[in-house]
Amino acid sequence: MPKKITTRLEENIRNYEELFSDCADIKKRRIKVGQHLKKECYIAYIEVAVSGTDWKESAIGKLLNTLRELPEEELASYVRSNTWDISDSEPFETIEDAAQGMLTGDVIFFLEGYERALKIPDQGYPGRGVYEVESEKVIRGSNEGFSESIKLNTALIRKRLRSPHVKVKESFAGRRTHTNVDLVYMKDLIYPGMLEEIEKRLQEFEIDGTLDSGIIEQLTEKRKYSPFPQFQTTQRPDRAAMAILEGRIVLLSDNSPVALILPATYNTFIQTSDDYYSRWEIASFTRILRYVASFLAMTFPGLYLAMTNFHTQILPTDLLLSLAAARQGVPFPAVVEVLLMELAFELLREAGVRLPGANGNTIGIVGGLIIGQAAVDANIVSPIVVIVVALTALCSFAVPNEEFATAFRILKFAFILVCGYLGFFGFLLGIMAVLIHLSHLESFGIPYLSPFVGADLNGYQDERDTFLRLPLKFLKKRPVYTRNGARTRLKIK
Repeated sequence: MPKKITTRLEENIRNYEELFSDCADIKKRRIKVGQHLKKECYIAYIEVAVSGTDWKESAIGKLLNTLRELPEEELASYVRSNTWDISDSEPFETIEDAAQGMLTGDVIFFLEGYERALKIPDQGYPGRGVYEVESEKVIRGSNEGFSESIKLNTALIRKRLRSPHVKVKESFAGRRTHTNVDLVYMKDLIYPGMLEEIEKRLQEFEIDGTLDSGIIEQLTEKRKYSPFPQFQTTQRPDRAAMAILEGRIVLLSDNSPVALILPATYNTFIQTSDDYYSRWEIASFTRILRYVASFLAMTFPGLYLAMTNFHTQILPTDLLLSLAAARQGVPFPAVVEVLLMELAFELLREAGVRLPGANGNTIGIVGGLIIGQAAVDANIVSPIVVIVVALTALCSFAVPNEEFATAFRILKFAFILVCGYLGFFGFLLGIMAVLIHLSHLESFGIPYLSPFVGADLNGYQDERDTFLRLPLKFLKKRPVYTRNGARTRLKIK
């Protein structure tokens, strides 16, 4: 049962300190106020969240200075009238609400004779500011990246979308963490029902804590066993702003620099920010490379096994003799040989991620060269397998989104097994299974293979931004995610 805040300061202090007993990081102070210092107030805050070095210049310091100059009988009415000119202050009626207000990083203020607790804003929790994006490098465009502060992240989006139609809807996730979750969208562009659908999914679960947007992503996905992500992730404010202009919704979670974009399709995972900042020729060329890379990252080792084990007749004689000579002395079957090298490269990739900075880069390059050369010299694997595995790894790195590339890395092992035992027939079975799965997959009502399927829903306009990115003057319509009647984004005068 929530405890109501009363005009009796001692009772409020007792209830509040009972809630935060044995909390050494919570600072509590009693302060005398009024002209004759006959009344008391009580403030509570988290130690590192308040500017202790410049207390007099802070919002709470200015309020206390004002209260010391007023007669005691006017203090409660002054605070009640909300005339102290402090932005973002908020009154609370219960002890529990006041506690949650303090846990956001602000100061909680109690006054004798005043029946509310006030949240007074301060510097908040320590955190990183705007920094350069590491995972989504672009050749042209902004280098700003999201931080762990949700307020800063929403500001970075508003910096790019200076429109009153941009709405930010706030909610909380995590029974114990009370993590702020913001849904950012353009009110006049989002498809009817999409906002309600994501809000419904956010209310379908109750969990102790959500420390990153990845937890929300996993709990709100409909096809939980699919290797393909149904949310697009980004650390770039310009990518998030671009998605909002397309009628999509961006989900931000406090303490996470990764934003979720919904809905998502195969095509959106292949696109990058600088596709639209660069000329259409180079954007189209690199996009075709990414599509080919996404296919080969999944199938290349399997195709190698199918051709060398079952369908050697499709290879030129000279190449076949070269492959046979390279495999002389290798004691393992080709399937085991490929699996060993793939697992070795996956281990090197994981080790490179976990090791700090320069050490990670070193282990990735030097480790790959040394292990590959040593395996060839020891006749454990053939040189062609090292080339196949290395090219497959390059293809997976060429996919712009890490989570999307992970799906191909997982399916790669399935293709190795099925092609190693069924040949090209197994390859066709694998491709058919993946296509059937993708054709059944959707993200918030949008087919995953859009606009390759359902292109007529938007008059075939979305096909102008798939394998080829046509010149911007031809991209006059927003994608199918946008509500009907609001899809015109470019008018040539």
